[in-house]
Amino acid sequence: MPTDPATVPRTHAVLRWPVEPAQGGWYTTAEHDAVCALLAESDDWRIGWKAATLVSSFEEAFATSTGAQFAVAFNSGGTALEMVLRYLKLEPGDEVISCAVNFVGPHIAVIGQGGRLVLAEPDPVTLNLDPEDAERVISPRTRAILVTHWNGAGADIRPFLDLAGRHPHPVHGPPVVIVDAARACGGRTPSGARVGAEGWATMFSFESKKLMTTFGQGGMVTTNDQALAERLHWLRTYGGTEHWGTNQMMTKIQAAVGLVQLSRLDEMNDARIARAHERTKQLADIEDLTPPPTLHERQHVYYRHNLLVPETWAGEGRDELMEILADRYGVGSIINDRPAYLFHRLIRDHIGAQRFPRAERLTARLLCPCLHPQISPADEQEITDAIRQATAHVARNRGTA
Repeated sequence: MPTDPATVPRTHAVLRWPVEPAQGGWYTTAEHDAVCALLAESDDWRIGWKAATLVSSFEEAFATSTGAQFAVAFNSGGTALEMVLRYLKLEPGDEVISCAVNFVGPHIAVIGQGGRLVLAEPDPVTLNLDPEDAERVISPRTRAILVTHWNGAGADIRPFLDLAGRHPHPVHGPPVVIVDAARACGGRTPSGARVGAEGWATMFSFESKKLMTTFGQGGMVTTNDQALAERLHWLRTYGGTEHWGTNQMMTKIQAAVGLVQLSRLDEMNDARIARAHERTKQLADIEDLTPPPTLHERQHVYYRHNLLVPETWAGEGRDELMEILADRYGVGSIINDRPAYLFHRLIRDHIGAQRFPRAERLTARLLCPCLHPQISPADEQEITDAIRQATAHVARNRGTA
């Protein structure tokens, strides 16, 4: 079975700029000071590392920042999403719709919690789930629609809420809308709402590469459903005294640094947005590259800066461009995200012979060269110059210059 060529220049152990940043949100003296203070406090055997109070403070601050009523912290975004799905008590045949262009994690979570994963095509501009194609695949068995703010582009949640209302499940009523905001923390949707305020439940990740991070792992769920919030609290702490549960708690030190990261999130996102918009501007005159949409008011927080090559370059031409960027210029790039059924055996076996041609065509044209706000302006200029020169080289090779 083929492996996933998410990063085409596999052999390049040393790149001046990696295929992707190892850390998305960055730490300042404020995070360091918070950690040092917590270390000093928690070293007292009477106090220790019991997390509840500080985690509750982080949850309250996070709920306020998103405009949601409740926020529940977890040890990772992946476990957070699994527990949201577990709450639904999916039965054999219950379906969950998700976009074919997506990280593997949400797909695995649906399968792992007993649901039938139903894929749909992406929007051709944002690569978020296409509401029209979601309507094509919705059925009386649909329990949830899983919408991802892909690579930081805020998806419009309203069409999916309307779609769910038009197609109620015969037992459970309208499918719930679950939002994956792992790559969009601090963003806004086209309605102007803050990411985390819309839908039944929204999952956030604070993994190392994400827009804010809590020592490499961590997650959060926001919701306006009190019953869901209460059950999530039980699920992550051994079920209280009546329910099944396990230990998926965020640690005290993660919550401490999370509070500081949250207070700096807008600052970090604004720096990322400014860098992404500047890169788009620098590359705007290159006919062979289509940059991501330029959206304002934090409707796109640019977890990645996506580029699409011409359809005639799809696959081989795109791979050639990535190789040249790495070989000649030391610029790493990644493909976020090929349809997982193309490389993941479990997902392929689960969905059977289905294919999603729009998703495959778009991701065959896709590459995401390394972008981070802390790349110096001089280095950023070198990266954009490299993209320009490498694209021109591929164009000459393919006779399109």
